[in-house]
Amino acid sequence: MIRLTSTALLILLSFGCGRPHLVLAPTGPDATFVESRPDDSVTRNVVLVSIDGLRPDAIAAFKAPTLSKLVAEGSYTLSATTIVPSKTLPSHTSMLTGEPPDRHGVLWNDAFNDQPGTLKIPTIFGAARSRGYRTAAFFSKSKFSHLQVPGTLDYSQSPGGWFGRWSSSSTLNDVEKHLASAAPNLLFVHLTDPDAEGHSHGWMSREYGRGVLRADLAVERLLRAADKAYGVGEYTVIVTADHGGNGRDHGSDHAFDVTIPWIAWGRGVLPGEIVSTKVTTMDTASTVLFLLGLDKPAEWAGVPIRRAFTVAIDD
Repeated sequence: MIRLTSTALLILLSFGCGRPHLVLAPTGPDATFVESRPDDSVTRNVVLVSIDGLRPDAIAAFKAPTLSKLVAEGSYTLSATTIVPSKTLPSHTSMLTGEPPDRHGVLWNDAFNDQPGTLKIPTIFGAARSRGYRTAAFFSKSKFSHLQVPGTLDYSQSPGGWFGRWSSSSTLNDVEKHLASAAPNLLFVHLTDPDAEGHSHGWMSREYGRGVLRADLAVERLLRAADKAYGVGEYTVIVTADHGGNGRDHGSDHAFDVTIPWIAWGRGVLPGEIVSTKVTTMDTASTVLFLLGLDKPAEWAGVPIRRAFTVAIDD
């Protein structure tokens, strides 16, 4: 795997079918950031998982064991909502910036229009890294380069090519290798299997269910790797989705398209269903910063889902 040791951006865009990918990894001594982690935080380590195209009702319908465990033990809602258009890039951008599409401006949903440097507003990665937290992101589709902002990620990767996609198993292979030698305080992992099967065979089809179970297994593997990297009980997980789906597509304001799961589990989490607070995908960004003891940018539309967590810790 290729890694950068300077603040330069290395772009390797492959148009073939192999493994080359875009990597942004400013891990060398010239990667400047402020060592000023806050003393008060719910956790020092956040793992944010986005399962592309996961409908909340699919968790029970296909008996996904790991996700069901997180729901049973964590704080959750199965009626959170994403933005419209309920597409991968706009939705993930709202998830990771706390802003709606009319503020972040990402309305496209393909690699043809996606370019590094096009995002001009803060991401959770930049906000965390500027305060001394280490960050890493594993994108499993090739169209996420606008979120790989130079100087905000200690490590990130995404597939090459216009239509590159990695399976959940492939992505977790790389995540496990990374966590064997690093422990990023903010880790983002993107899993694609449900979305791929939904487009090919239809949401809630048998094949879609298999995709959900493959993503579920990847989450199980991720938790095992996180236990080793951070220590059991020393990290907080948020599992959510960018959108749902209906038929073989998504993108509308239909309930099946915009309703997503939102599950918090691990350190500092108060178990139980979130019933008094309406959760949106934009709240995810603010919640991540809250967990790390950071204030969200004043202009962000999202708010922290504080009721899902205990008071801040000081250790």
